Amino acid sequence: MRAGASRKTAKRILKKVRSEVFRDMTSNDIYKKVLHAISQEGFAGLHQRYQLKDAIMKMGPAGFTFENYVASLLKYYGYQAGGIRVKINGECVNHEIDLIGIKDNKEYLIECKYHSSRGIYTGLKVALYTHARFLDTSKKFSGEIIFCNTQVSTNARKYAKCIRQKIFSWRYPATNSLEKIIEEHNLYPITILNLSQKELQQFLEYNITIAKDLIRYSDSEIAKITGISKKRITYLQNLVDQIFCRN
Repeated sequence: MRAGASRKTAKRILKKVRSEVFRDMTSNDIYKKVLHAISQEGFAGLHQRYQLKDAIMKMGPAGFTFENYVASLLKYYGYQAGGIRVKINGECVNHEIDLIGIKDNKEYLIECKYHSSRGIYTGLKVALYTHARFLDTSKKFSGEIIFCNTQVSTNARKYAKCIRQKIFSWRYPATNSLEKIIEEHNLYPITILNLSQKELQQFLEYNITIAKDLIRYSDSEIAKITGISKKRITYLQNLVDQIFCRN
């Protein structure tokens, strides 16, 4: 239902999958069965939206950088992107900062932590080294933020709260988590379209990081700048339209 299915559709899918679940079955196997049941329903948009977490995890291995995607999301968190992978001189050593966020004329150090597989928590170590970088560059930055595509450990959240470090991640914070911002504003990553690696690289080259960017221009315009066929672009644009339609 969080992926946009109606209660009636969700119950129907649940009934199909429940009969196929057995003791000690892995969550990944159940996930695949749910996807199969959704495909049988014929809702292409729901099928794609349900793969949001997987789509985000395709960003690294496919050459699609999480930092670029977060830069596109920043304005929905009240920030502007001030630079990606920027080298900053600290008091002690030089640092490469994943992303600089700007809000109310103040600059913020942003650490983007990406994991390529499920079940991996972003832990205390990430919060610690992000804070260490902030301390060494605090003359430039007014605060520190962590964006990550997985859940954050309890200790990391506790430490971040203590030092006033902001974290935006999967399922956290409850009212402003990564997936909620994506779903609320239709900011699904381009990887949700199950593109080839070559297509991903072509889109990234022109900073097309969000799926809905494809419907802001004509199929001819996008085909011209990316080199991807007009027929393929039209298909992808139709798929984006279906993703926006709730079932």
